[in-house]
Amino acid sequence: MAQYLTLALCKQHLLVDSTVTEDDAYIGQLMDVAERVVERDIDIPLATLVDGSGNLPAPITQAMLLVVGNLYANREPVAIGASAVNVPYTFEYLKGLYKNHPVG
Repeated sequence: MAQYLTLALCKQHLLVDSTVTEDDAYIGQLMDVAERVVERDIDIPLATLVDGSGNLPAPITQAMLLVVGNLYANREPVAIGASAVNVPYTFEYLKGLYKNHPVG
């Protein structure tokens, strides 16, 4: 179960009405995935980034929301007939602010 993202925040990010509940379980799974993806990618336990109020830094939360949004919108591993361009200062940039870069 997701520790840092809330269903309400994710639904707000996804522009899903709070009264619509059909995808709640699916969004919950995406929340778990997003937390694991970001934690693994930055190579730092998320718990070590939590402030005194129990919150993660905003860039990390936003990176997790981008993962949720991407997986919610793209439910298959391929997109046929579509081209995509990375938007600057989004996922790679946000998580990169906290990524553990081993030396040596």
